[in-house]
Amino acid sequence: MDVVAYFLMWAVIGYFLMRVGCGAHASGHGHNHGGAKRDHAAHGANGQPSDLKWIAPAQDIDPVCGKTVSTDKAKSSVHDGIVYYFCSRECREMFEAAPDQYVGAQAEHPTQPMELSHV
Repeated sequence: MDVVAYFLMWAVIGYFLMRVGCGAHASGHGHNHGGAKRDHAAHGANGQPSDLKWIAPAQDIDPVCGKTVSTDKAKSSVHDGIVYYFCSRECREMFEAAPDQYVGAQAEHPTQPMELSHV
């Protein structure tokens, strides 16, 4: 009987720790903020909703071929927290296969955009 009481005591302690503190978020208890569901990813470091929103520039330069692209129609990819825009799916796939070849210290930057090289 002592063994059952021992395990029951630890079960109750574990239940309360998971329910009210120490690991409450790990148990997935599903709380709401003010009655409305919100995405936890949108919260800042202090638990408050974050007002930060990414606003893309109107144009950017494709890091693979050097073309100027309109970001509203361009393909995009994120590398090390930075958004890069591409003129085509092929350029994006080349970048994603070897991003360090196109950005960073060892990147080969085109001296002029390829779109002007035929002139």
